[in-house]
Amino acid sequence: MEADEVRVLASFAQKSGESRGRQYPEPRHAYRTEFQRDRARIIHSRAFRRLEYKTQVFLNGTGDHLRTRLTHSIEVASISRTIARALGLNEDLAEAIALAHDLGHSPFGHSGEEMLAECMRDHGGFDHNKQSQRVVELLETAYPAFPGLNLTFEVREGLRKHQAFYDPPVEGEEKYRCPSLEAQIANLADEITYYSHDLDDAVDFDILNAAQLEETAVWRSSHESVSARYPDVREPELHKLIIGAIIDAQVRDVVMTSAEVIVKAGVRSADEVRRQEFPLIRYSEERLAANQELRRFLYKNVYYHPRVAEVNRQACEMLRAVFEAYVNDPTRLGDMAAKRIEKEGLHRTVCDYVAGMTDRYLMEEFERLIASRR
Repeated sequence: MEADEVRVLASFAQKSGESRGRQYPEPRHAYRTEFQRDRARIIHSRAFRRLEYKTQVFLNGTGDHLRTRLTHSIEVASISRTIARALGLNEDLAEAIALAHDLGHSPFGHSGEEMLAECMRDHGGFDHNKQSQRVVELLETAYPAFPGLNLTFEVREGLRKHQAFYDPPVEGEEKYRCPSLEAQIANLADEITYYSHDLDDAVDFDILNAAQLEETAVWRSSHESVSARYPDVREPELHKLIIGAIIDAQVRDVVMTSAEVIVKAGVRSADEVRRQEFPLIRYSEERLAANQELRRFLYKNVYYHPRVAEVNRQACEMLRAVFEAYVNDPTRLGDMAAKRIEKEGLHRTVCDYVAGMTDRYLMEEFERLIASRR
């Protein structure tokens, strides 16, 4: 399989046989590449299973067809594979990064993340991207020989969000501005997924109407293309076809634009990709502007909509109460979590514990706290 990757994949793809390895050395597997092993470890992790009961945008449990953090991650992985395949890149690596990218997300979506960050303001803060790294490097306990999942350098690299300079997961290695192309794909596929599927869920949740949707260029152009192809289609099929057209247009734009940018950059290896000043996986300028407009639309009409914001506000107050209860009485923590207090500190240990909770478990814990005070 490694030989096939060298033969089939582009020269600038990250090959499994060229991985920088794992933090804790392990024997190679007989019939799986390193990135395939990583994907399996992520899927079999407890943190991955808990994503089924964590909110994406609409509070988990409020609708049978609304996305959860798990379905979102699977959809990101699907789009990542599509783009990677089209560009001759390593699908297994892109998929593994996509599946792991939200392992550290808090309960109650981004509102929960903001509340947890507020609780940790004076204690190092909270960011779900960094928390995903903590999950795979420390908090998962599936193996007796090492903490975490011991994933490859390349997957852990992809879990980091990249700013001015990139600090690699291994101390002492070269600093660089960009991760692998596969990591860049997973990052952009995340955007494509939540742009389109948050729209889809908002329509299903009846907080967006046809007139509002027509305000955005992304929706209008896809509506026109769907109507031209299926002139007789009506709701509820219509908006599903429009969502599909939006995704297709986004993916096509990323593939075509990125292919041109990669050729122009002249990169010939994965390490040459890392030395680039800017990411090579990107939207066209026109698509980027349209997506920025869509992002503003979603914040105005969906994320801060009263039916979303009020429910999330109530849930986040539960999160704050549970967090403070654990800080005031650490004996409420599980034995495994409590053992980390001496090394990690009380607040970080509580943060890890609360961040790992599902929406359902946190609400149940809140009710237990309330009952204990009666």
